[in-house]
Amino acid sequence: MQLVIVESPAKAKTIEKYLGKDYKVLASYGHVRDLPPKDGSVKPEDDFAMEWELYRDKQSRFKEIADAAKGATRLVLATDPDREGEAISWHVQELLAKRKALPKQVDRVTFNAITKTAVTEAMAKPRELDQPLIDAYLARRALDYLFGFTLSPVLWRKLPGAKSAGRVQSVALRLIVEREREIEAFRPEEYWSVLARMQHDGTEFDARLVKFKGVKLERLSLGNAGIAMEAKAAVEAGRFTVEGVETKPVKRNPAPPFTTSTLQQEAARKLGFSAQHTMRLAQSLYEAGAITYMRTDGVQMDPGAIMALRDAIAARYDSAYLPEKPRFYSTKAKNAQEAHEAIRPTDFTRERAGQGDEGRLYDLIFKRAMASQMATAQLERTTVTLRDATGQHELRATGQVIRFPGFLAVYQEGIDDSDDEDGGLLPQMKAGDQPAKRGVEAAQHFTQPPPRFSEASLVKRLEELGIGRPSTYASTIQTLRDRAYVRMEKNRFFAEESGRLLTAFLERFFPTYVAYDFTAGMEDELDVVSDGREEYKALLARFWRDFKPKADEVMEK
Repeated sequence: MQLVIVESPAKAKTIEKYLGKDYKVLASYGHVRDLPPKDGSVKPEDDFAMEWELYRDKQSRFKEIADAAKGATRLVLATDPDREGEAISWHVQELLAKRKALPKQVDRVTFNAITKTAVTEAMAKPRELDQPLIDAYLARRALDYLFGFTLSPVLWRKLPGAKSAGRVQSVALRLIVEREREIEAFRPEEYWSVLARMQHDGTEFDARLVKFKGVKLERLSLGNAGIAMEAKAAVEAGRFTVEGVETKPVKRNPAPPFTTSTLQQEAARKLGFSAQHTMRLAQSLYEAGAITYMRTDGVQMDPGAIMALRDAIAARYDSAYLPEKPRFYSTKAKNAQEAHEAIRPTDFTRERAGQGDEGRLYDLIFKRAMASQMATAQLERTTVTLRDATGQHELRATGQVIRFPGFLAVYQEGIDDSDDEDGGLLPQMKAGDQPAKRGVEAAQHFTQPPPRFSEASLVKRLEELGIGRPSTYASTIQTLRDRAYVRMEKNRFFAEESGRLLTAFLERFFPTYVAYDFTAGMEDELDVVSDGREEYKALLARFWRDFKPKADEVMEK
């Protein structure tokens, strides 16, 4: 009998069905052990030795694995294809060796989707555990432990009420607190806009005042009611004639298929899901074999999948919607795990999967993947300039027409906090036309502070700064909420007093460790370890050499 270990029971059930009767598939139910949350679990003085402990609630589960391993001829470690997956496999192997239950033959296999083809192909191509990936996991775990366990006692003594500080979460918190400070320091400025409601050939449209008394208007030019009313009166009194009509073709290309971060962002914008909820739903779609692995920062797609997708587009739309050649995307992220495909359906003939929220998320993934291989959208942007008889005042109307929808027939990407100026359709006009004026209004506005972060914009910012990894965003954000350093209102983050105090304390006494470039640099170093180009203990030693004296010094102040 061959024993296969995966993380979850749902995954175990699906895989056992594919492999047949010679295989027994058991689930580890995620990680089986961790560093116990007490002092001394990582020992810097003993070459960073780490003491692991089997989770209490996993003891009977692990006994079942160990018993099955004793009677197995081969152990196949088939956990997820990333750092965490590699780490779970390593822990299982180490624990079995400790219990003298390790079969002679141990193999590691990975697959990007839980489909019969992917699983059987992977089983035919086993490899050994990837030590550099495991080292990168060990380094991250030790760093987070040393950071938290060294800082927390300092916080408890110096900052009563602070619960703890984490390496990545302190930086995410700092982003939210800094935005809060910007909003408080913001002084709104008044400005006005003048809009004329025009009509031509039975179609109404809006035209905005863009030139007044011969001067081009900037956003804040009409700074008070007096000048705004004067401008409004000038528009009411003037007879406006079309000076010119400029029509420009505009092309729009589809966005690449989803990565973890873009999926979290779009699900937050379009479906109102939290990052954690999105990841839970994606996990169960992956385990059901509906989508490929959901922790990835790669945007490329398997060539076979691209061909299947092109067939699906051809079956659904006429040939104009399918570009001559497939589209290829490449990752901009500095250290993307390129081996990983983007998130996509495993079968493009399957338009629905899952119920409720799960079904809605699948629909989003399906449409985004499909759009990514479809034709460019052809739009036409029209700008009409109208001038009064004096030549001193000018109005402008803009409109946009979709000439050919292309990928927009399936999917349009969401945007954060933007005000789109492109109007709808404009009537056909030519130079010399004099549209009728239906009314003029002057509206008062105030400049707005930068918006508070939503989950989508926070994930986007963390990714831009190179902080954290796809697998960590959801839990980082959840920790900030659990510790009540932030609260959510109308899907926006507000910094609580405790979060602001903690950030101020860390900025004052540990400025290096809440610096964005330091945290991003640490991610890069972990990637160097995972590529096998650096010893992980050297990285830990460098960090500890500077960090420990700093923490001792603050403690003694």
